[in-house]
Amino acid sequence: MKRRAFIKNSLLGLAATTAFPSRIFSQSRKADILIRGASVLDGLGNPAFGTDVLVRNGLIMEIGHFKKSVARKVVDARGLYLAPGFIDMHSHSDDDIFLYPHAESKIYQGVTTEVTGNCGYSAAPVRGRDAGARMDSFHEDGITGTWSDVASYRAALKKNGMALNQALLVGQGTLRKSIAGLEDRPLTPTELEEEKAALEQALTQGAAGFSTGLEYTPGTFTPTSELIELARVAARYDRLYATHMRDEEQMLLAAISEALTIGRESGVRVQISHLKANGKANWSKQIDALNMIEQAHADGVRVWIDAYPYTAYSTSLVAFLPAWSREGGNGALRERLQSTETREKILRELDAKVRGDLGGYDLIVISSTGNKAVKDIIGLSMKEIAAREQMAENEALIDLLEKDNFSTGFVGHGMSPENVEMVLAHPLTMIGSDGVTQAPYGPAAKDRPHPRSYGTFARVLGYYCRERKIFDLPTAVKKMTSMPAAQLGLKKRGRIARGMRADLVLFDFDKVTDKATFSDPHQYATGFEYVFVNGRTVVEKGKINKALPGRLLDLNSRGV
Repeated sequence: MKRRAFIKNSLLGLAATTAFPSRIFSQSRKADILIRGASVLDGLGNPAFGTDVLVRNGLIMEIGHFKKSVARKVVDARGLYLAPGFIDMHSHSDDDIFLYPHAESKIYQGVTTEVTGNCGYSAAPVRGRDAGARMDSFHEDGITGTWSDVASYRAALKKNGMALNQALLVGQGTLRKSIAGLEDRPLTPTELEEEKAALEQALTQGAAGFSTGLEYTPGTFTPTSELIELARVAARYDRLYATHMRDEEQMLLAAISEALTIGRESGVRVQISHLKANGKANWSKQIDALNMIEQAHADGVRVWIDAYPYTAYSTSLVAFLPAWSREGGNGALRERLQSTETREKILRELDAKVRGDLGGYDLIVISSTGNKAVKDIIGLSMKEIAAREQMAENEALIDLLEKDNFSTGFVGHGMSPENVEMVLAHPLTMIGSDGVTQAPYGPAAKDRPHPRSYGTFARVLGYYCRERKIFDLPTAVKKMTSMPAAQLGLKKRGRIARGMRADLVLFDFDKVTDKATFSDPHQYATGFEYVFVNGRTVVEKGKINKALPGRLLDLNSRGV
């Protein structure tokens, strides 16, 4: 298929255009909310049109033109755009939502649903050989409640309450660790069947699919054949396989090839997470990566992409160390570092990766630490830390990890602005923050996280759509609404149409701004006047309230 034809066909979207019926409103069925005079963006990429929207019992009841008297509450939406609530296709809020149930950093930018359990890790299930230690860890972090599977996790979230919806992916790393720990070996046939059965149980309890983190342990120890077996289980339920691929630098194209092979062999829907060509030495690979994905999609592989609108990424610093050194966990790693010979080997491989693939230690900026004694380094680059400690840069990095019990987080500046725009504008790309629910209070306030948790969706609208004009507004909204809804199988979300769930966002396009920066990330986005989740108001006149109408979605439910 020619590129122009491909793009034209892809922009038709994952769902067909829905016509809006004009019906006579019955006074006997008074609405809860009348949103009056909005410019409606339906989520399908169609131009905005002026109309009113009635909400009742959590659903979009009618679309048309109505008198104020038909509803208990009237919202004056003149001069504002009304869109389906945004769906964060890639989030890590499984744990943090217990600590920040109002999800301020996400709600203030119009997110009404986020997909959690990404990159191979999920808060549920809690099972197998590490179940007790995992639950203890949650409680030590201040999380209340106890759960073992997706169903009991859903119950714990319901008891805790949350402002937005979530759809949970089951982490393959979480499943594998519960069976084989952090061992670098293939699973036995019995263990593989146990892993598949655990995934199937989660899917029957409403999980949205499964994810991998193939740069992390134990995902990095997983052969492709094991992933194909799991993907076949997910495909039987028509659920998603989301992958943080094996490499995003020098071996990017090989990693994409593996993801496409899994999709081709299993028939599963594939989501390539936070697609990027990381490190200046690898920037030229971005166009080839997109071409590979585009061709596979045209050939029938059900593959899509998500990305965030920043030239920096963020993860755990220990992930820079060679995979073989991380086998067995932090205790085993610490022991290996006691051996002079092994330590030197780790230092050499670390240095080759940072200087070769990633562009240098000055691009690695510390964002969080677990040890309060070293928190003064937050905001410093590894180059600055090494100079302060009068150590070689690779040695300073290892020294920091040892002092911080291998829990250090960082922001890495590694992508080109041109590539970010290229990926965001691609018709297969949806938007995912790769962030968490946060707020400028509590434990998160002490760190300097990536601004994506606060600004992703506002930045797509304000900077890349309004200022850079890499796509028009209907397309930008489509990437955040109907596209992710269709990929997830959420038939009642992602569009504005009669009978759809009333997850809605009302915003002033001229004022939408991402305030969060790398130096001052704890700043809410602006320009979002109202946000509705399941028909209830959670942001009113630009201010969040204390409503907690969200829930963990059950993908087996017909009304999801």
